Amino acid sequence: METGAIDTPVSQSLPPLTVGRVLTAWQFDVPAIVGVVVLGALYLMAVRRVGSWPHGRVVSFFGGLATLLVVTCSFIGTYDGTLFWARAVQVTTLLMVAPLFLALGAPLTLLMATVPSTVGARLRRIGRGRAARTLTFPLVVTLVLVVPPFVIYLTPLYELCLRNSVVDGLVKLVVLGAGFIYFWTRVQLDPTPREDSHLVSVWIALTEVIFDGVLGLVIWLGPLVAPDYYEAIARTWGPDLRIDQIIGAGVLWIGGDVAGLPFVAALFVRWSRDDNRKAKEIDAELDAEEAQAAESVEAGEASAKSGLWWENDPVLAERFKRR
Repeated sequence: METGAIDTPVSQSLPPLTVGRVLTAWQFDVPAIVGVVVLGALYLMAVRRVGSWPHGRVVSFFGGLATLLVVTCSFIGTYDGTLFWARAVQVTTLLMVAPLFLALGAPLTLLMATVPSTVGARLRRIGRGRAARTLTFPLVVTLVLVVPPFVIYLTPLYELCLRNSVVDGLVKLVVLGAGFIYFWTRVQLDPTPREDSHLVSVWIALTEVIFDGVLGLVIWLGPLVAPDYYEAIARTWGPDLRIDQIIGAGVLWIGGDVAGLPFVAALFVRWSRDDNRKAKEIDAELDAEEAQAAESVEAGEASAKSGLWWENDPVLAERFKRR
């Protein structure tokens, strides 16, 4: 991450963003690289220790780490302090794309399988506690997902992120964590404090779509965001400040909805699998009940045949019963 003094723009010398710069404008975001390397190493060590782990989860987790590197070290990260739309792409990806892939890697399940039993028991108690259940309540999860973009773009925090690299890094970490909490509780590959129906996840996704539209319209039609900062940069190439902000509003609105499509697809796939599993369980229970009923009938017939000959004759049995 490029560093600079507080309240001092740091992107004045960046050249115009061309096709060539899209491919070559990479930077070393040290905190992001260190975080990705550490998480990747720990994940691989845990997979080796477990011995048997689905390859799809490994691919998903490292896809999330690769996404983090792209949005922080590629031209998106290089120009996130110069172009409004570049930062909008970054925020949307950190909130809606990278956390989904990380959650599909089931890192918490892998963690529980590798830590000592005492530590695992303590983590389970924390995961079942009141704080965890409150944090994962559907309404709270919805707020965790939709509130961060509003706070970032509609408060002075946005300009502070542009001017202070430490604040910028912390905000990105919070956005990533908010997205992970959401997808962790909705995908439910890892153990969660509460079991909500898939329909709840659908409603939360629809709510997120609505709030994306509201935020996009507010930024599109509202005043310029951080105009003093962008005017101080004195960028002479690319779209002007208003067009740049309109493009960014479209990214936050439409891009956020498009970024959520993989999650919706994964949600319906898991929903279908759960329905098939429950259907098989019900079929197995019905088959067991039918088999038990058949055994009861056979046992009754055998008991009836074991009596005297006249007791098995319907006419004689009824006559002796009346007498």
